[in-house]
Amino acid sequence: MRQMSTEGILFNIQKFSINDGPGIRTTVFLKGCPLRCRWCANPESQSPRIQLLWNSQQCRHCHHCIAICPEQALTLRAGSIHLDDAKCSGCQKCAAECPAKAISIEGQKKSVKEILQICLQDRDFYEESGGGVTLSGGEVLRSSAFAIALLQSLQGAGIHTAIETSGYASATVFAEVTQYADLLIFDMKHWDCERHIEGTGVSNELPLLNMKTAIAGGKKVLPRIPVIPGYNDQPADALGFSRRLKEVGAATVQLLPFHQFGQNKYQLLGQEYAYDNIPALHKEDLIDYRQTFLQQGIQAFF
Repeated sequence: MRQMSTEGILFNIQKFSINDGPGIRTTVFLKGCPLRCRWCANPESQSPRIQLLWNSQQCRHCHHCIAICPEQALTLRAGSIHLDDAKCSGCQKCAAECPAKAISIEGQKKSVKEILQICLQDRDFYEESGGGVTLSGGEVLRSSAFAIALLQSLQGAGIHTAIETSGYASATVFAEVTQYADLLIFDMKHWDCERHIEGTGVSNELPLLNMKTAIAGGKKVLPRIPVIPGYNDQPADALGFSRRLKEVGAATVQLLPFHQFGQNKYQLLGQEYAYDNIPALHKEDLIDYRQTFLQQGIQAFF
């Protein structure tokens, strides 16, 4: 068993969530992810570090932030403020002293104790609705030591626990973390290994193996598929996913239509968004897609 970590870096704690497991929940979003999904709705979740967000429309271009940075981590490139993550110490002086409030900080350090106190504020809602706390990301398994410590504390307090995961971790890390989760919400990006690498940067072999192991071990697992235009949204993809689900022993899947909610975050982070101007999908766009799962004996729902 790895040494527990009592402090982690997260980018949001969302109360009264109803889409991240049963009942009313608090969702804790951890930073850091080994995947680089081109459609990611939370690009600020990918880096494990505290990050700077620069609003070019709000900036007065006074360059005060560059002048005061003690680590010389900020530079001007083609009229834009650029942050060198390797140099940044996370002191947040640039955000605190920006006269235009054009700089914000994404990410904060919090202890297990602090997060537990926040989550316990809504214990009555969890008990009345059958809810609890969900750890999301980023990738929870990347922060395994911290996740274990937090999940243990939550279960010790009698709180139902869930994690949202891609399943991309070694079998050892996966087993260590998931033993403290009552529910695994398992994102499946693509059924084909090469296409999975193309869309996320990593293979789907580990996720599929871990999902199969969890289901065989009696874990409660909810597979989910983010349906992405031009990537995994064709009937042939639904058929391929159905085969994979049967292989791992799953009989149910939730379909998540593509949306554009994270588009503005890419601009603030100075990153290119691969799905710019791609229309969102809606349930009615995926009727035939869902039907393919049903025909294969997989209970697909939205």
